[in-house]
Amino acid sequence: MKLRKGDSVKVVSGKDKGKIEKIEKVYPKENKILVFGVNQYKRHLKGRAQNQKSEIITLTKPLPVAAVSLICPKCNKVTRIGFKMGADKSKEKTGKLRICRKCGKTI
Repeated sequence: MKLRKGDSVKVVSGKDKGKIEKIEKVYPKENKILVFGVNQYKRHLKGRAQNQKSEIITLTKPLPVAAVSLICPKCNKVTRIGFKMGADKSKEKTGKLRICRKCGKTI
């Protein structure tokens, strides 16, 4: 999966189209991500105990990776992700690096 926790993404389809938020959690087996404040649903909880009240809670459900697009932190544009093997110019990262397809910088 090309997206990681903390990446900034823009929702490109669905009821929250156009929203820009950060990824909270990644579910690689289901190919879904959890984005804060996006894809929220209301759920009614019935009071089980005598002192517990019934309430309506808001759930944030995971959405498919195909419904979002990454925003490059360097050029602030919606982009695809590419990979490059080797070392970064700052020599901090080595191995498989994620790169922006528009500006070519390391993500």
